[in-house]
Amino acid sequence: MNILVINSGSSSIKYQLIDMTTEKALCSGLVERIGEGMGALTHKINPGTDTEKKFSFEQDFPTHVEGMERVVELITDAEKGVIASTRDIHAVGHRVLLGGEEIKEPVRVNDWVKGVIRDYIPLGPLHNAANLAGIEVAMKLFPHAPSVAVFDTEFHQTMPEKAYLYPLPYELYKELRLRRYGFHGTSHAYVTRKAAEFLGKPASEVNLITCHLGNGCSMAAVQNGRCVDTTMGITPLEGLMMGTRCGDIDPALVPFLMEKKGWGPAEMDTVMNKKSGLKGICGMNDMRDVHAAREKGDAKAQLAFDMFVYRIRKYVGAFAVVLGRIDAVVFTAGIGENDDFVRSEVCRDMPLLGLEIDAQANAKRSGEIRAISTSASRIPVLIVPTNEELAIAQATQSVLK
Repeated sequence: MNILVINSGSSSIKYQLIDMTTEKALCSGLVERIGEGMGALTHKINPGTDTEKKFSFEQDFPTHVEGMERVVELITDAEKGVIASTRDIHAVGHRVLLGGEEIKEPVRVNDWVKGVIRDYIPLGPLHNAANLAGIEVAMKLFPHAPSVAVFDTEFHQTMPEKAYLYPLPYELYKELRLRRYGFHGTSHAYVTRKAAEFLGKPASEVNLITCHLGNGCSMAAVQNGRCVDTTMGITPLEGLMMGTRCGDIDPALVPFLMEKKGWGPAEMDTVMNKKSGLKGICGMNDMRDVHAAREKGDAKAQLAFDMFVYRIRKYVGAFAVVLGRIDAVVFTAGIGENDDFVRSEVCRDMPLLGLEIDAQANAKRSGEIRAISTSASRIPVLIVPTNEELAIAQATQSVLK
């Protein structure tokens, strides 16, 4: 079975065609700047292997339809493609942001599912609308291939009321569905399963603190394989400091800044989502640039790094109390998998938890699951590479079976 995985953004489409016999990607790519004049498309055959081939193109993509049509041309092309025709795509798995309380597991797309996605556009205006557009384009281009929606919020739907409700008037929750939903759920669920396998335990018996650290960052407290708390909230803005997102702030700052700066809701939202976090403190949102700057003595870059690490450490402590027993602390995603200094600083000087990092193991680069803690560490510290596209493909295959 070949499954096409699509992550449709407001002005982009990420795609990956996976052969489920081997669980390897046949091709992958990214369509960018849809609806913004001249767009760009990057297409890779056998991505991440010694035989990888990369192709880049520029053209106008007025809508997602033109973007996906170009993708179809490429993946079926005699030179740049990997399949003979669209009939070799047997199913399409879609990453969708919000399924709310109505959808708590991967589901085959029908009119009701599309209606739920549409209903949650007010809470995820950019993502849910784009996700729905991607679904409708795929159903038009691949009418023979069933579409399955896999929601970013699914894994966190096991949180208890005391964790997901905001202490606001209860009628606002009932009327407007205001609650914490959590995101990066596909990644947290995937690394939970993989960490359990590595530890030699059933997933239903592991307690983990999972740290998904990239340009967007979130953590989850996983008890007996189920999420009981997470850092993100009704939107991906809550929680940790991120590349351009502020994370937790005093909510009274919002009306204060709107009044003092004369900002409207849209401007305030842009500041918190796109101009804050690492970028807001030091002007850089890529952690590699932050490291380069602080190593040259840039005080703001050092401050941004210290703030970033401090907030992760705070949540590690909080989730440790929530869980009581911890089988492992897990790092994943771009920063979590590749930044040894972030990992060592997060775990440094934690006598209450007894985390102890092996410097040599931590510095080693590898795409494999591995422990980076010493034998003396009371709690194992793991790196578990995430693979959200494969997780979506596996969920799609499971639903269709």
